[in-house]
Amino acid sequence: MQDPSVSVVMPVKNEALKIKACIEGILSQTVPVQEIIVVDSGSTDGTLQILEAFPIVKLIKIPSIEFNHGETRNLGVCKATGDFVILTVGDAQPANEFWIEELLKGFTDETVAAVCGQQIVPHHNDKNPVDWFRPVSEPAIKRWQFTREAFEALDPKMKKAVCSWDDVTAMYRHSILSALPFQKTPYCEDAIWARDAIMNGHAIVYNPAARVYHYHIEDADFSFKRSFTTMFMQYRFFGLLPQKPQLSFVAKLRWLKTLAKSVFPNGRALLSWYRYNTKNFAARQKAYFTFMETLQKGETELDQLHTQLCGKPPVPLKPK
Repeated sequence: MQDPSVSVVMPVKNEALKIKACIEGILSQTVPVQEIIVVDSGSTDGTLQILEAFPIVKLIKIPSIEFNHGETRNLGVCKATGDFVILTVGDAQPANEFWIEELLKGFTDETVAAVCGQQIVPHHNDKNPVDWFRPVSEPAIKRWQFTREAFEALDPKMKKAVCSWDDVTAMYRHSILSALPFQKTPYCEDAIWARDAIMNGHAIVYNPAARVYHYHIEDADFSFKRSFTTMFMQYRFFGLLPQKPQLSFVAKLRWLKTLAKSVFPNGRALLSWYRYNTKNFAARQKAYFTFMETLQKGETELDQLHTQLCGKPPVPLKPK
């Protein structure tokens, strides 16, 4: 049986600190890739010079103003030649050499359009005391497939759960992704695509064994805008009203458990961790109140505010 041909597509901008490890991790996989297509939207930090060391990279340059999460990925997919296309980002790194192998395992039959993995948020001295996992996937493999009518009958919370997709670690059948491209959107292109795939009769699979390390350093402005646009997209595409972010008693216990497992280098790092997380939590609460207050004024006002705040995709801070 012929080995599957695999292309990788990733949008990047100013990833000089992490892009080398990302590409080396891809090249160390048990399943080889035939090309890595990088869509760069205006890097100025040496990213492009690093990419020159990898002949397998095919570079596409676009102006920064043209970037959006949907169409930028479509541009890379259009240039791909593999039967399968992996979507990831320049600041992610495969957790081991079996990442692509695990993604391929999800394609158990021809109805499976795509397979999504899991993110590991790595330890950071004053941001994350220990590694933790984004709850995109539960610890077990899941397969979702519905008729359009059955999916539309789901309650909004279940629709969101089914479509908790993640383009940091996902593989697609090229033929299906070409026929069903990402929508033009400043954010949540992956969840919207998962909804469109389900509505068109395809199956999607989550395999949490296909892991990557990935983490954004967020300031309050990014946390606010990212939270607001996520709430907006989930409301628009799934009919889901946001819940107020709050630290329940159980959540506080989890914080204490996390801290008990951690080894901070000093008290300053502990204080920095506390300030970092409480500021971002306050930003998420602010996003919730802003969303709900604007929604009460009307749908038009909500659309206008979202365009004003998030018409240009929110950008996280880069590590120093």
